[in-house]
Amino acid sequence: MLRVDFKYRGVSLAAAMGLTFAAATAVSAQSNFPNRPVNLISDSAPGSSNDVSVRIVAEQLSNLWRQQVVVMNYPGAGGGISARTASQATPDGYNFYMPAASVFLALKGAPGTAPNLPVELPRDFIPVAFVSLQPIFIAVSPKLNVSSFSELIALAKQKPGEISFAATGKGRITHLTMELFQERAGVKLTFVPYAGGPAAAMNDVATGRVGIVLDGYSSLAGAIDGNMIKSIGVAAPERLPQFPNLPTVSEVLPGFFAGGWNIIVAPLGTPADIVKKVGEDVNKILDNPDVIQKFEKLGTYPRKMSSEEVGAFVKREQEVWRPILEKVAKEDGK
Repeated sequence: MLRVDFKYRGVSLAAAMGLTFAAATAVSAQSNFPNRPVNLISDSAPGSSNDVSVRIVAEQLSNLWRQQVVVMNYPGAGGGISARTASQATPDGYNFYMPAASVFLALKGAPGTAPNLPVELPRDFIPVAFVSLQPIFIAVSPKLNVSSFSELIALAKQKPGEISFAATGKGRITHLTMELFQERAGVKLTFVPYAGGPAAAMNDVATGRVGIVLDGYSSLAGAIDGNMIKSIGVAAPERLPQFPNLPTVSEVLPGFFAGGWNIIVAPLGTPADIVKKVGEDVNKILDNPDVIQKFEKLGTYPRKMSSEEVGAFVKREQEVWRPILEKVAKEDGK
């Protein structure tokens, strides 16, 4: 960043011309952005569900800009490797970071967590744009004989600790979703972890050994369509267009949202006008029907936000989930 000392009123013609040329060059460099490939850093392994979302965005921005957007995968350390790489990238407007929600929600000091996590905004990065939400769908065993969240809560209050739920693993978003649900609903459920995810739990849920299962829609769709399990709702901010008759948890527990999400951020020092342009262009591609369809096939929903709205959203998510993470860590004696 150029620093000019105005201790003295006078400035030489050569110096003035130099400053003018530098400013004009900076404006010129930003006005034709991008004029070379742009890097989009990801915390996910190639081929993962999150990586698919990153590549949808990269493809669409490449088409819009007529410049290649290169996806750079840096998995590992719970997102710590990618966060460090992105934060150290040159802030010239040609490096952006699109991580999963976990790098913002990580519990500092927890085993397996990189020391530079969680990421904080605007301390570590500049928020650019929101991309998508992947709300958690909640389904029950037909043997449970409930058809709504109200009925589930009533039954759980009658049988504290007797109803179990299947989730991918301790500390993952599915587990945390039900921890939050229990806290907000005032009920006690029993957590049954399945390392293989919903697929591994499905027979147990279908036969009634486990009462509840939850995950993204794409993971549950086959069992729902085959009537092995019954979907009672989704932890989305509002009812989803594809499922207008499916209630949200927030209709019973106001403000309840749980799911994965993706945002794009930039290294500190990235020019403000480029941040603004990229944010506007991301919002533009999220209106593309083809993009909407591709995301919805993944059980993911595009959502447009301004830079300021992104920062506020992340802050709210951190305020919601960190107490839950701390509670889980405390119960584990960590």
